[in-house]
Amino acid sequence: MRTFGGFKSGEKFFYGEVRGDEVHVLAKPYWIDIQLTGEVRKLLEVDVDLPVAPSKLIAVGLNYADHIAEMKRTPLGTPLIWFKAPTSLLPPNGNIEIAFPEHQTDYETELGVVIGRAAKNVSAAEALDSVFGYTVGLDISDRDLQKSEKQFGRCKSFDTYTPVGPFVYTDLDVRDLQLELRQNGEIRQKARTSQMIYPVAEIISFASQSLTLLPGDVILTGTPSGVGPIKAGDQLEARIGDWPPLQNRVINAD
Repeated sequence: MRTFGGFKSGEKFFYGEVRGDEVHVLAKPYWIDIQLTGEVRKLLEVDVDLPVAPSKLIAVGLNYADHIAEMKRTPLGTPLIWFKAPTSLLPPNGNIEIAFPEHQTDYETELGVVIGRAAKNVSAAEALDSVFGYTVGLDISDRDLQKSEKQFGRCKSFDTYTPVGPFVYTDLDVRDLQLELRQNGEIRQKARTSQMIYPVAEIISFASQSLTLLPGDVILTGTPSGVGPIKAGDQLEARIGDWPPLQNRVINAD
């Protein structure tokens, strides 16, 4: 497994590969070319920032049977996808800012997929060839707006509503990893990626039909049951497998 991320040192942002306690600086975003500059930084001496910069941020809904049941929905027979605004992305340790504190706003923990090769009309058999790596994501959702507007785009696209990170991992099998969300230290979501109705390859194949996926694009693959509301002061910790956790605090927007 190799580990990549986005980092800041002072005002300088850069992408790098994490090797032990070191960050090896890359000349370009990792999904374009893994070209080392020769510069090495200590991981403890830099700030971990957003590991992704997608042209498209795609979300998948109703991909776990137990979540379909808790949301009182019925299976569609195909993946349900929509777009989230890339401006909703939030780095690890950033503050989730609730746009409407009077609304029910929920957490949803998800496996994120980072595309590494352009994909259009690919089959499920060849879809994983388009994957660069995987990460942890949160899909923050304003349920009041979701119900009243009957669509998912705006209610899930407010600034800070898509925390991602801390890193992106390559060369690993994600078919049966544990996924977990803790809210203020209490486990709220716990499932395995093997419970997804549509695995990663099928999602990529479906999304790529007449829609070109570009290197760097991110797909969130759906959440299991246990979703629930957040409020200012909450601490969220999302985990997949033994990867470092994605941690974020919740505040009310100004």
